[in-house]
Amino acid sequence: MKEQNNQMSECRNCNSQVMEYASGNEMAAIAIKQIGYDLMGYYPITPSTQIAENLDIMRANGETDMVMVAAEGEHSAAGICYGAAVAGGRVVNATSANGLLYAIEQLPVQSGTRFPMVMNVVCRTVSGPLSIKGDHSDIMYLLNSGWPILFATTVQQVYDFNIIALKLAEQVRLPVVVAYDGFFTSHQKGRCYRFENDEDVRAYIGPKVEEYPFLDFEHPITVGSYMNEPDLINNRYQLHLAMEQVDKVLPEIFKEYEKISGRKYSKAEGYGCQDAEDLLVILGSSYDTATEAIDELRTSGEKVGVATINVLRPFPHKELMELIGNSTNIVVADRQDSYGAGGGNLSLEVRATLQRYGKNVNVKSLVYGLGGKDFFKEDVKEMLEMAKEDGSSDFEYYGITKGSGKEKDYEPLFAPLTREKTRIGATKIDEEGKVVGGNLNQVTAMPGRIAPGHGACPGCGIPVNLNLLLKGIEDPVVFLFQTGCAMIVTTAYPKTSFKVPYVHNLFQNGAATLSGIAEICYRKQQKGEMPPGDIVFVMVSGDGGMDIGMGSAIGTALRGHRLLIFEYDNGGYMNTGYQLSYSTPLGARSSTSHVGKAQYGKTFFHKDMPKLMAATGIPYIATVAESNPVDFIKKAAKAAHYAKTTGTAYIKAISACPLNWNDKPATERKVIEAAVNSCYFPLYEIEQGETVLSYDPEKVGKKIPVIDWLSMMGRTKHLAKEEYKDVVERIQQEIDIRFYELKRRWEKGV
Repeated sequence: MKEQNNQMSECRNCNSQVMEYASGNEMAAIAIKQIGYDLMGYYPITPSTQIAENLDIMRANGETDMVMVAAEGEHSAAGICYGAAVAGGRVVNATSANGLLYAIEQLPVQSGTRFPMVMNVVCRTVSGPLSIKGDHSDIMYLLNSGWPILFATTVQQVYDFNIIALKLAEQVRLPVVVAYDGFFTSHQKGRCYRFENDEDVRAYIGPKVEEYPFLDFEHPITVGSYMNEPDLINNRYQLHLAMEQVDKVLPEIFKEYEKISGRKYSKAEGYGCQDAEDLLVILGSSYDTATEAIDELRTSGEKVGVATINVLRPFPHKELMELIGNSTNIVVADRQDSYGAGGGNLSLEVRATLQRYGKNVNVKSLVYGLGGKDFFKEDVKEMLEMAKEDGSSDFEYYGITKGSGKEKDYEPLFAPLTREKTRIGATKIDEEGKVVGGNLNQVTAMPGRIAPGHGACPGCGIPVNLNLLLKGIEDPVVFLFQTGCAMIVTTAYPKTSFKVPYVHNLFQNGAATLSGIAEICYRKQQKGEMPPGDIVFVMVSGDGGMDIGMGSAIGTALRGHRLLIFEYDNGGYMNTGYQLSYSTPLGARSSTSHVGKAQYGKTFFHKDMPKLMAATGIPYIATVAESNPVDFIKKAAKAAHYAKTTGTAYIKAISACPLNWNDKPATERKVIEAAVNSCYFPLYEIEQGETVLSYDPEKVGKKIPVIDWLSMMGRTKHLAKEEYKDVVERIQQEIDIRFYELKRRWEKGV
């Protein structure tokens, strides 16, 4: 950074630039805004989400008119981007970790059909077990995708590489990745420079040129034809040639950028490499830490150096060899492992480079820093010492905590909850299918399946809703939680809040996973491998999980597996910092639906998930709220009955999130009650196709205008202003339509 800043200050012909003190995500957003992209398709995932959040602020303030499409999952986000690129738009995306893997099927489609775009990959641990911290286990999955990959070491490079990437993409007609370290480069702020005028950025990139415009109706083309073997291998050869072209033109693009910025880039760079005998090869933000350690070691007379690469694909074999020079001991440190290959992917690439150039040196591969484990100067020094060790293994994990090797019996955290302990007789289903009992005094005797200890925020509705659900289920329970706040606050390793069997899977596949568990359980019971008896399989979803997970849930419902899907609807992607979800109210402020002179919050209506589930024909659907606890408990009992005997059941609860709703924890019960009384969240059930309105606020004289509810929360309080009167009228009209349609179905017995 010091070297780059000096270069810029001495560059007299450079375009005007200003200093920023910003993070990598902030600088990526600035570059994207300055480029003037047409569209961003995205889905929020930590730690890349800040890019979309910052761009949404700019959009709300009228600083960009870029179309921002919040998809219901990363796979769709990639499809949105591909479609926009095919249509001739300039397109950008940002993702991380499992989001990248969810989208990965789409990525070879785009490179194989040669449509340029840019995608920021903010590198993070691939789950499971779930971890949101930074390492390189995601980006290495892209090595064979056909996308050139630039890897930014610093905040400055994130900005510069985003600009360079689009010029490269359009010159070689390939989509390009800009990768950098999650929570290090992405979130840590640093001094850097940006162009003062957006026009300078756009002039460097140049106008978009479409060789074969898709929307030219006078000359229609077909994209993505079916290919047999002789044509496909030619297609792949052309992709190979395109990547070779990247290798040739990238140095020229770097030089052009140096002329306007004063910052010089190359495919690989090193520090202290000129006479280094012992060399560390490392990727990403760790490089800066390593250079500080190299300074200290060279001061004491040691001939050591460090090298990194700025281009992962195409791999810079020649440039790396020039840096390796006459080094005799090399240690390659990877923030990921290519399991079974004896090293991470960077290590394998370095070894291949040495073999290609016939250089026989001592190479040691280390896997370090997984899950965002901190990296210090002392680690650099120890790694370089390890490079010189004779007779040691050439591959090791660095920084692990080794166990004693002795087996130890651990006492269970909780006494097991047997069937007898939960059969308290408080709720029963009679011969007519009606719930008998279920009042609050009776169900207090139900032992808790979830321990009191958890990390939920004060006033969070999740524990309340889960406990009310379980008060109505007297059979043994097996839980599957999709990713979300409920999972994160209850299962921080090595402790758990659950006294029953529990498994986690990602948003997009929870219901399918639980259906597999249920089917094996039933099979084991049939074969006599498990004791007979009813078990209720419960999937818990929230925090937007029924957006990205909707396909899996609907598929499970259509197949009719005997299980219960429970959705706590808190109206947003809360576990990633409150981005809009498809259940967020129209007009609500979130970190991806800001309020400004050009935007009033979320721009489309909340999703009616119970109605979607009803369309699958499952036997039982219900909505519940903590403000009506007896109704909640009875519906839980009925849902469990259907889940045991008939097929899939679905319950949706409105769930408070004081942190992101921006209201007071002590008043959440009243806020929930107002949501019910405004008919925003009506209480009803659909049993065997017949709709029953459980509570009619109009009939008891408690119906209130929806603005009364919206005004109770900071996220929607702005809608009470006169300037948003038309938005409130649209919301009220939509709620009335939904409620009176529901009431009509109830009155007609359908």
